[in-house]
Order: sequence, then structure tokens, then C-alpha cells
Amino acid sequence: MKTKSLFISAQEINAGMLFVSMGMMEILKRNLHRVAFFRPIIASKERRDEDIDFILQRYNLDMKYEDAYGYDIEYVENMIASNRFHELINGLIEKFKKLESNYDFVLCEGIRRSFLNANINYDLNIKIAQNFGSPYINIINAKERTTQELYEDIMIENENLLSQGCSHFATFINRLDTKKYEEIQVKLQDFEEKIYLLKEVEELSLLSIQDLMDGLKAKEVLLTKEDRTRSIRKVRVAALTLDNFLDHIEEDDLVIVPADRSDIILGLLGALYSKSYANISAIIFPFNMRAHPNINKLIFGLEQFTIPILAVDTDTYETARNISKIHSRIRLGSDRKIALSLGLFNATVDTAYIENKIASSTSNIMTPMMFEYKLFEMARRNKKRIVLPESSDERILRAAEIIMLRDVAEIILIGNKEKIKENSLRLGLDLSKATIIEHTDSALMREFISVFYEMRKNKGLTYHGAEDAMSKVNYFGTMMVQLGYADGMVSGAIHSTGDTVLPALQIIKTTPDVSIVSSVFFMCLETKVLVYGDCAVNQDPNAESLAQIAISSAKTAAAFGIDPKIAMLSYSTGDSGSGADVEKVREATKIVKGRNPDLLIEGPIQYDAAVNKSVASTKLPNSKVAGLATVFIFPDLNTGNNTYKAVQRSSNAVAVGPILQGLNKPVNDLSRGCLVEDIVNTVAITAVQAGQN
Repeated sequence: MKTKSLFISAQEINAGMLFVSMGMMEILKRNLHRVAFFRPIIASKERRDEDIDFILQRYNLDMKYEDAYGYDIEYVENMIASNRFHELINGLIEKFKKLESNYDFVLCEGIRRSFLNANINYDLNIKIAQNFGSPYINIINAKERTTQELYEDIMIENENLLSQGCSHFATFINRLDTKKYEEIQVKLQDFEEKIYLLKEVEELSLLSIQDLMDGLKAKEVLLTKEDRTRSIRKVRVAALTLDNFLDHIEEDDLVIVPADRSDIILGLLGALYSKSYANISAIIFPFNMRAHPNINKLIFGLEQFTIPILAVDTDTYETARNISKIHSRIRLGSDRKIALSLGLFNATVDTAYIENKIASSTSNIMTPMMFEYKLFEMARRNKKRIVLPESSDERILRAAEIIMLRDVAEIILIGNKEKIKENSLRLGLDLSKATIIEHTDSALMREFISVFYEMRKNKGLTYHGAEDAMSKVNYFGTMMVQLGYADGMVSGAIHSTGDTVLPALQIIKTTPDVSIVSSVFFMCLETKVLVYGDCAVNQDPNAESLAQIAISSAKTAAAFGIDPKIAMLSYSTGDSGSGADVEKVREATKIVKGRNPDLLIEGPIQYDAAVNKSVASTKLPNSKVAGLATVFIFPDLNTGNNTYKAVQRSSNAVAVGPILQGLNKPVNDLSRGCLVEDIVNTVAITAVQAGQN
């Protein structure tokens, strides 16, 4: 039986409740439009609940904070103490049922049992889940438990759920070391309930600079937005002379040093620019001191890289002691931890089973978030190797880390290994899983030059010309795709569109059924995703080219789960207008119908008749496309490029692309102003395209 709600519970802090909530929410949001999040009990009304704030904002849930919780602990304990338990449960049921009636699904997160009064001698979370009719997910922290204790906890929890008539959905055993993981696997091999075993991932428990800032109320001295997510492995107090202290620093250390120790400060900066020493994560000045003006001048004058610096009011000893009390958190800006968490969740959990168990939506709604999550899941299930030739760009490195942490694709970087390693360490990135190829010294170079020369010698290419071409990263990366060393390529962050497309045309070439490369944008509107083509490549296509663009765009739409209904756009609809531009569109529509009679296509048609049912009913009342179009083919680049940008800016639509189509193997272009998230999405799309070839 399908369920419309789930209840997640954990016994203690740091068990991973937000981690599981986040993984479940990813599954829900790629399948359902309106999802609610509800915590029946929160710690306090005076302080906003961090899990609620995180889930509401990250997943853009359409609900108020006040509707996302029931009561605070103090109220709950008073109600129970005054023998008003049934009144309490009825109040929670009323709040829950209101959400259940207004949303497709309600994900509930219980109160940690360790937060409850010891006098409450029954499991309140199970009682609440039972009364909500919500299947139950329990999380057990393996960190401080033996294998036998874990096994007993699982058995007791399962028996408890059965005895109270609560439906068990799954159990997560979190933070297992390798030995416990193997031992508990053996013990549970005949256990019939769904059990997910998650190994301890050190970085998820490491403090970030933002954790320090919040926990210590630290002040910024030198800090960028990206620095806030950097991880801290150990805390060091600079109590030695510089020449001795440098022997003790390790990668990602936090160093507490008085601001008047200019020698230590300069030594740490020197270590950052040296290949011989580790790169620390941050410096903290105790006593709220500031460095000498000349030291500040030097620090702030450094180009490219520097060390984040914070200041606190407390002394050195108290600062170190306060840091030991801070817990690691997943925050909205914690891109690395979020990506790592989701990668671990998806690699461990049977997401197909969960999708099958939740109630599916019958609507045709597709939000930008639903589209993005579906995209990531499609790529993850058929993981491909994507080559990124622009490893000198910081955005590329940051995007590569996110892709690998989320387990979306395997990444190949082209560039100098030492330089990439230095840059990744200075930026606080983990690119250890990436394959790095120094193309100028690669054993593949001779093969690539010979193959390219044979491909192009009849067109006048000399062997020296082939050598010169393969020395360029985009040509080398494209040849990797062509010869199967990679499955797709993404470039354009620091190269022009021509630099990306020309090698693809010369090496990979177009599919047999088309003679031109074209592009589409996925236009993610509030409740639907439309496909716009061609808005980036072909300036003034003739009727034949326009027909090929339409066929390619329909294939792209279908590949990404969008039912293609093609509108061939013009300034007139049906037979109402004439002129060369209209005739071109009319002829292109006839060509498509002749080659692909099963495709739903209408043209010429105006944009309003293509998207608006009431306009369509007047202008083309019998059309199967008018008012319902999902694929929009523009008559020329001027119209298409301006329209997509107008829609993007006026309706806050998310434009994903341009996505190249018509090539035998996928190569995609970025804009030089792209953001990290644009690169991540484009890599995922390229991986999906590669999986369809």
C-alpha cells in the first residue's frame, strides 16, 4: 500500500536525523510537487528550529514556519504531567491532518528521545507516528555502541514498533566503522525488515568555519563566502617558535595564534604558497586582537589565495575548550557536506524501493526542483565519465567536487597534476577521486594526433597541424570522448562557444539523421519545464535545418522525461499570414510531419496560441498541440535568444543550457559567466545524454 507520510526518529543527537530527512526529501521532491515538513515537537518556541529552517529553505517548501511544528517540549511535558496526553495527541493529529489534506506528502521528523524528560516512560515518537498513521523510520547511532548492542537495539526497536501497531518503514544504522559494518551485516543477513547500513564519513562530523563562527560568536577578519564551508580536522595552538611549529601543522588544521605573533602568521602564509608544507584551514586570533597594520597590508595584498582569519574575545585556552564543545552541522551553505551526504544516501539506500512505496502524484506539474532532482537521479543510475578540460578555473574545480561527492558522474580533469592539487588544497576541496590527465605529456597524445590527422588530411590538415590542434585542451578532451576514454565533455567557462563546438564538429560529427548541431534550453518555470530551440547556435536556419532542429529537440525532450508537443513558432498562426518567414516555418513543419508522422507538431503558430488554452481554442480549436506545447522551435537565433532571456528575467524562470544536440556523442558548452551550479547541472545533463547514446 502506498503511503502519504513518513515519520523519522532518532534516539540521540548526531545520529543523522537531518541527513535522513534530506535524503528522503530529495526523493519526494523529484516525484511530488507539494511536500510538507512537520516536527510534532520542537525544543523551544523562543529559538527557531534549525532542521525546519533548513528543510523549508533548501527545498523551497510552500508552507509557513509556524505550520511546520506542533508544540515545544515544555508544553508537551506539562500536558503529560497534568494527565492531558489524549488532548495533546488530538492537537497534534489536527495539525498533521491539516497538512495531509493540503499536500501530496508529509515528512515528519520526531524529537530526539534524549531531549525528553526522563519521567516519560514510553516512546512518544512511536505514539505520535501511530496516531498519524505514518510508517516509521528509526535511526541508530553506531558511534558509541558495540556490535551486540546495535543488534539488540534493532531487535528491541522492531519489537516495540510491532507491539504498538506501528508500521516499520526502514532502520538506518549510521556512523559505522568498517569492523562494525562487516559484523552487523553478518548478524542481520536473515533479518527481513529494511535495514540500511551507513559507514562513518569523517568529513560529515568535521567542524566547518561557519560552525566556529556560530559557536564562538567569532568576528570576521579575512573571510570569503566560500571559506565558510571549509572543514577543520584538528586544532593547533601556536605555542612554539616558528621553525619548530611548522613541523607540526597538518592539512586542514585550525591554528589559534595571538595576533602579535607576526612570525607565526607570516610563516603560515608562506606555508600556503609552498609545496613543502600542509595548507591549514583557518587562523583564530584570541583576545580579539588584530595584527600589526603592516602585517595586515601584506595579508590583504596577497593575490589568488590567502588564509581565512577570525577573531574571538576569549583567551587561547578558553577558545580551544569552547571549540571542543561545538557540534558539526549541515547548513544551507554547506555545499560540500550536502553533496557528500546525498552521495552517501543514494549509494546506500534503495531509492527505487522508496519511490515505489510513496504515493505518486497524478498531476503533470514539473517544478524546477523536481526537474533538477530527476536529472541527478538519471545521471547517478547510469554513471558516466565526463571530461572537464578547464581545470585552471576555480568554478570548474568546485563543480567537479560536488559532482563526485553526489556520485553523479566520474570526473576527468585535464591539466597539470601538481597545479590542480595545489589549487584544490588551497580552496579546501577534495578532488582525490578525479582522474587528472596532463595532456601534453600523455601517452594518448600520439594516438590522438594520428587519428585526427587521418580524419582531416583530405581536408588539407598537415601532421604538424594535427599536433597543434591536440595541444589545445578542447581538442584533446573531444578526442577522449570520440575514442571512448570519456563519455562526454563540458567546456566553455573560459573558452568561446566556437572553441567548444568546432572540435566536436570536426571529430565527433553529427548523427546520421541530422546535418547540423543545434541547441536547446530547458526553461524551468514555476510548475512546468519547457524546451526552447535553437537559442544559441544557428543564426538563420532554412526550412530543412529548422525541421532538423525540431526533430532533435523532440528527442532531447523525450530523453529527459518531457512529452514532446512541438510548436513551430512564427508571427502568424495557421493560414492567417504569409511571407517568406512564415513559409519557411510552414515548410519545416511539413518536413517534420513527413519524416516523423508520430510526432505531435503544429506550425506556424504564435507563442500565445502555443501556451494558452483559451487563445488556442479560438485560433486552432482542433489542434493537439496548441495550448499544450512543450517544445518551442524559434524561426531564427535573434527571436530565440531574446525570447528565452525575456522569459528568464521576467518570470524568474531557471534557464538550463545551452544543451548541444545532434552530435554522435555529447559535448556541451558553458557560458563564460556560468555559476558553479550551472556547471553541475550541465555535467549531469551531459552524463544523461551519454547514457542514451
